[in-house]
Amino acid sequence: MKIDHIALWADDIENLKDFYVRYFNAVAGKKYYNPAKQFTSYFLTFPNGGCRLEIMNVPNLFNSDKSRVFTGFCHISISVGSKNMVNEFTEYLHKAGVAVKSNPRTTGDGYYESVVSDPEGNLIEITI
Repeated sequence: MKIDHIALWADDIENLKDFYVRYFNAVAGKKYYNPAKQFTSYFLTFPNGGCRLEIMNVPNLFNSDKSRVFTGFCHISISVGSKNMVNEFTEYLHKAGVAVKSNPRTTGDGYYESVVSDPEGNLIEITI
């Protein structure tokens, strides 16, 4: 297994994308937008490969008192190699008592994944 990507909520994804491109030589993938959820994201790939960074935004990142709702790290993604392994590993975790937040499915941005939570409630995407 390997960590596929780490996701980060951001108030200004264009500025954050430009920061990682400028200072860390990241290459930004195509901007993704889901109009139903008003969700926008970029995947950034780094020169030596390995783990990618997903920068994400939704319009209501702040409460009415201007405190942050969604900024910061959101989840990690663990790649298990195939759709079959996503299904099997998710079922294994479920039987072990791990909370499954989302059963295996293909997401709007093309990932086949399930989502589980660790004992602290941190989200882990199980991907191909």
